Amino acid sequence: MREVNDEEIRRVLGLLYQNDTLTAFASLVLGLPECRSPEALRKLAAGGLAACDESGKWRATPERFRELLRSHAEPAERLSEEERVLRTFLVDGRLTTLAMRRDKRLIVLRYVSRVFEPGVRYPEKDVDVALRAFHDDYAALRRYLVDEGLLSREGNVYWRSGGPVDV
Repeated sequence: MREVNDEEIRRVLGLLYQNDTLTAFASLVLGLPECRSPEALRKLAAGGLAACDESGKWRATPERFRELLRSHAEPAERLSEEERVLRTFLVDGRLTTLAMRRDKRLIVLRYVSRVFEPGVRYPEKDVDVALRAFHDDYAALRRYLVDEGLLSREGNVYWRSGGPVDV
């Protein structure tokens, strides 16, 4: 991809600011034969927004906008699989769903398990309050944590028995 400077972007956007070139570009996009002054078409071609084939037929080249955007786009942020899953299923700290593939659910459950301190015993009521912050179906979430070995329980007392530990 060739380098595009700010002046080139301003020039292309300026073409759409002018009534004659804007009208000509719109008529090309919509396939309308009217409103195409030769001068406006020449300006659009110079800006890369229009092209004329061998038979003299004009067409819009909106891919020029993609080229300009790509040239100034920020590089994509590199996310780990864990970060990608958490961004997908957690919105504003709340789970969007509990129905997900097991491998993804494990990533989410390990994240959720971090709210419980290792070595601390929690009554069921406190576990429910902590899990309700993540999802309304806190009982299912609690069950998943126990089934996956991230929480253990005896009676109505729970403790963290797995998952990552922040040091």
